[in-house]
Amino acid sequence: MKIHQLKIDFNVTERVRRFVYVYIIEAENCYLIDSGVFGCQKQIVDYLAKIGRKPEDVKGLFLTHAHPDHIGSAAWWQEHTDCKIYASEGEKLWIEDIDLQFKERPIPNFYQLAGKSSRVDVTVKDGDIIDLEPDLKIKAIRTAGHSSDCFSYLAGNALFIGDSVPVKGDIPIFIDEAETRNALNIIGEIPDVAVYYPAWDKTYDYKTMRIKLNEAEELIDALKNAVTEYDNGGDITELVDQVCDNLNKPMLKENPLFARTVECLREGQL
Repeated sequence: MKIHQLKIDFNVTERVRRFVYVYIIEAENCYLIDSGVFGCQKQIVDYLAKIGRKPEDVKGLFLTHAHPDHIGSAAWWQEHTDCKIYASEGEKLWIEDIDLQFKERPIPNFYQLAGKSSRVDVTVKDGDIIDLEPDLKIKAIRTAGHSSDCFSYLAGNALFIGDSVPVKGDIPIFIDEAETRNALNIIGEIPDVAVYYPAWDKTYDYKTMRIKLNEAEELIDALKNAVTEYDNGGDITELVDQVCDNLNKPMLKENPLFARTVECLREGQL
């Protein structure tokens, strides 16, 4: 088994540039972990050609969650190959109905990033083991918090963790504090993992992953403390402004996704 990491660059707006990592597991056949944004299938296909593979070699696409930068090219793979799409029950609704996702979680340029709805062929549950080939099995592990039912996938000693771990220095986006903290514990306790593959950064060895998990806990604690200190029960916009000022991160004030993070930390006080 070989694992290939592809960096997919994209723009949320003209001024906001982001990226996400897509992974190719190469064995007898090939399998994708997430599919990047709409249109990036050409970049993936070009990379496959460089390693002597064709699109038809891709037999499975494992979606960690339903956000646009992870599902964008999923419909293309479904339409042009016999690739099966795997995802959790809680993320399935947004994958199969991106109009609903936009209604419930609008972001700039949503349709340019998310592309089209796609069908989830296999719904995974926590602990499921999917037999793909004689020497390749993938275990599905629920690591929710960033989204309602996001999953990590374990293949051999490689763990693909999507966006499950908030990152120091980046926009902290999660919708459930308790679930996010639980996901950090789950990831830290999975035995015999040699390499961790996040959607936001380079790969990590065990020691580095421990540092990232600790930083994530510290980040949540800092956000929680700021929310607790400034929350007077008033408007969420005012609270977001005060939290951003406290953390010296004014750029987050206009981000509705960060506002949802603050809101879930406020809910956690109740």
